[in-house]
Amino acid sequence: RQEHYAKLWKKYGIYVASAALVLVVAVAGYQILSNYYINIRMAQGERFAQATGLAEADRLDEAGEAFSRLGNEAGGGYAQLARFQAAAILGRSGDREGAALAYRELAEDGGVDAIYRDLAVVLGVLNELNGGDSANLILRLAPLRADDNPWRHSAREITAVLYQRSGERAKARQLLGGLGGDATAPQGIRERAAEMLAALGK
Repeated sequence: RQEHYAKLWKKYGIYVASAALVLVVAVAGYQILSNYYINIRMAQGERFAQATGLAEADRLDEAGEAFSRLGNEAGGGYAQLARFQAAAILGRSGDREGAALAYRELAEDGGVDAIYRDLAVVLGVLNELNGGDSANLILRLAPLRADDNPWRHSAREITAVLYQRSGERAKARQLLGGLGGDATAPQGIRERAAEMLAALGK
């Protein structure tokens, strides 16, 4: 029996050893890659925290540059968050046009999750409220007003403001009335809707 096993090992041992070696290399490679990506994510997290600290210290130019670099160089969630923060910094700095453009780029980027593309539409329209064409802004918000859209309450509130500004008071009242009676809407939106509805009168 020993002789039989020796012959089998002589014939097939090289394949067993090769398979074992491949398995060891694969496991080691997986561990190395895992550690590599963990280190990358940790580094990106540190860069994001540093940029956030700059923004909180009102060092907006430096924060904007840091977020922009991270948005271009990072991958996945940190890149997405950094791009949103960079756009927000532009708005805080008074560059509403730049902020609106940055949000529009996010809204049109197929690599960004749909829920965040819709959020970018809302934030972009907010930055264009004072100078944008009301009809165009209402059109951009229209898909977000659907009952199954998570941003529907904000989209309806902003649309009501745009209707009121363009003189379509009946449409504004209809939207505001719906928001005021919508138990699923955030309390702040319901309260603002009631106040705006009262200001519009009957």
